[in-house]
Amino acid sequence: MDLQPLLVEKVKEAVTQLYEVEVPLVEFQPTRKDFEGDITVVIFPMLRYVKGNPVEIGSKIGEYLEAHVAEISKYNVVKGFLNLLVSDLYYLNFFNSIRNEENYGFAESNSKDAIMVEYSSPNTNKPLHLGHIRNNLLGYSVAEILKASGHKVYKTQIVNDRGIHICKSMLAWQRFGNGETPESSGLKSDHLVGKYYVAFDKAYKAEISQLEAEGIDKKEAEKTAPILLEAQAMLRKWEAGDEEVVKLWKMMNGWVYAGFDTTYRNLGVDFDKLYYESDTYLLGKDVVEEGLKKGVFFRKDDGSVWIDLSDEGLDEKIVLRADGTAVYMTQDIGTAIQRVTDFPDINGMVYTVGNEQDYHFKVLFLILKKLGYNWAEQLYHLSYGMVDLPSGKMKSREGTVVDADDLIQNMEETAGEISKELGKLDGYSSEEKQKLYRIIGLGALKYYILKVDPKKRILFNPEESVDFQGNTGPFIQYTYARIQSILRKADFKVSTALDLSFTLHEKEKELLKQIQLFPETLQLAAENFSPALIANYVYDLVKEFNSFYQQVTILGETDEVKKEFRVQLSQKVGEVIESGFSLLGINVPERM
Repeated sequence: MDLQPLLVEKVKEAVTQLYEVEVPLVEFQPTRKDFEGDITVVIFPMLRYVKGNPVEIGSKIGEYLEAHVAEISKYNVVKGFLNLLVSDLYYLNFFNSIRNEENYGFAESNSKDAIMVEYSSPNTNKPLHLGHIRNNLLGYSVAEILKASGHKVYKTQIVNDRGIHICKSMLAWQRFGNGETPESSGLKSDHLVGKYYVAFDKAYKAEISQLEAEGIDKKEAEKTAPILLEAQAMLRKWEAGDEEVVKLWKMMNGWVYAGFDTTYRNLGVDFDKLYYESDTYLLGKDVVEEGLKKGVFFRKDDGSVWIDLSDEGLDEKIVLRADGTAVYMTQDIGTAIQRVTDFPDINGMVYTVGNEQDYHFKVLFLILKKLGYNWAEQLYHLSYGMVDLPSGKMKSREGTVVDADDLIQNMEETAGEISKELGKLDGYSSEEKQKLYRIIGLGALKYYILKVDPKKRILFNPEESVDFQGNTGPFIQYTYARIQSILRKADFKVSTALDLSFTLHEKEKELLKQIQLFPETLQLAAENFSPALIANYVYDLVKEFNSFYQQVTILGETDEVKKEFRVQLSQKVGEVIESGFSLLGINVPERM
């Protein structure tokens, strides 16, 4: 039912018939709100091929289309713009074709290449925080959008479970923990480990101050503080497989994984496959050796291995240290190759990582291309800006972060407070209220973050996000609940066919035009890896529905055919809202 391809054909046909020339392209745009019409043909680009006055050319093409295209009922020309009015019958036929369609707008499953989407990828020395929430929400949503656009999708993460930062928490627990466990402390298990990461930093700073007081230079004190040297020694023991250190590492990482699982479940995100840095940190060394033979890499006099990317506007990048140990780049090369080995149908990967790693991924993707991997052409860094709070930046080691669990709880409480103030939940049981607060709170959080272009930095304001007015999750959820209320009150079965002989109200037509944009918006969101396109589309749909609701009688309509159509139209809007929000990982309530 897409009208544009037909119009392209007919406009080209009109130009050939009228002017005996061919135009290679036809440019369209939505008709401006202050002019009559639904779609506009831009005449100016045609003037390269057709000589004459643009108003006259537009009028002749409009006349031709009105005579030869049943779907065009009227036209008008404003300067070089041909505004076309699409017939009611076209929109009614469109609605009839999609009204019973399940998952309207979604493409056929697995009709496109398989893609792996990586997100979350936390360190196991602290709980997830607000920054991780943006990462998880973006990655999960992009995966769902890609899936709905026809791709087979694998969701993954690489857990950063090794390194000096992990040993810092382990050492602090050994020194200050007195055998404390999640059970004995009453703390959520990943929060307990995070507590000792903060404790390490506090002790480390105290030792630096002590060394400075003894006359040692600050930089030297930072390098030689005893607690840091002990953490470095612990890392060496871990790498050597020391039984006691590995046992402690497994125990504390186990605590963190249990905590992460709870947070992921509460946030509503999941994964198909987990990779662990403790398994992957040695990967890539053999690839570097192969790359040396191929001339992709070169060895310096000290034995270290590099790649020269100056021809690509970058610089030289190390891929193997002089002592033969790997750098992050080495293991990322190896991990990417390992993933394609594990999932041979992958023909692309999306890495959801903050914008401070932009350069790293440019280099990684170039190296993989130079190594000759075809799928390296389909790698994408879903780069995103940081999330700030009105109180300022967050710092994990100083304990000034906003933990994900605390934020989720806070959002639920904020939703409850605002709902109570508005008095919308009379007659709800306490259990129903709690469930609804969670849906509203999480919806507010997710929508506030996902409606913003990923590349932009966000200043997150919890109270603002739970507003029931404006471009917010709760505003959209409330509209969905209103539609469900209409459907409950209508209480009649949908007939198998619609009488298509009536005239559409302008607001009905605008709503149908908005619904028609959903499949195209979904594909665009997939191509651009942008949940913001879906979020803002749903908001526009909701605004259009509310305008329709205020100006058109639905249940009070005396004409049964029109009444049934309006109820069905409302139902379809509700379905599209639900579909769009599902792509953002947001639930919608039946009542609110």
